[in-house]
Amino acid sequence: MEKEEVINQIIKERKSVYPNQYIDKDIPDDIINKILENADRAPTHKLTEPWRFRVIKGDAKLAFAQFMGNKYEEITPAEKYQESKREKILNNINRANTIITINFQRDLKNQLPEWEEIAATAMAVQNMYLTCTAYHIGCYWSTPNLIQHMSEFYKMAEGEKCIGIFYMGYYDKSLPISRRKPLSEKVKWI
Repeated sequence: MEKEEVINQIIKERKSVYPNQYIDKDIPDDIINKILENADRAPTHKLTEPWRFRVIKGDAKLAFAQFMGNKYEEITPAEKYQESKREKILNNINRANTIITINFQRDLKNQLPEWEEIAATAMAVQNMYLTCTAYHIGCYWSTPNLIQHMSEFYKMAEGEKCIGIFYMGYYDKSLPISRRKPLSEKVKWI
């Protein structure tokens, strides 16, 4: 298959695969490193390379689950608290083989608007999605309110902020290709 056919197929097959679809199979560290190496190739204005990642795997997942469950209880008002939501948080963590938190490092010199740093980080995550798709690894970028408390779980640099949790795990079912509205509804040629 030619390169352009391969990339077109990978992009077409890319979709979010949720933790409840994952099977109990380890993702080798060398593949995780390849996913992160490809993330690191994202475009970045002024070469600020703002993306920062923390890999949570093995025993660290237990501590992460405990932190997230406790933090949900702590910050959720009693009238909005749902035990089922807390259980979903814990299940997502437990079902994932590997979790990568998605952070971005704000340029402390303010050379660029913040949105550009976030956009560059999102492009890094897209590279992660595409690499996971190529390796038949399911992945899902989640953005719960709990991420604003991530600095209580691990130390962050000045200007660093968590913008998501990237769940990863193998899956064994074939997935339908994502549906999209017609491109003609989103593109105008001038």
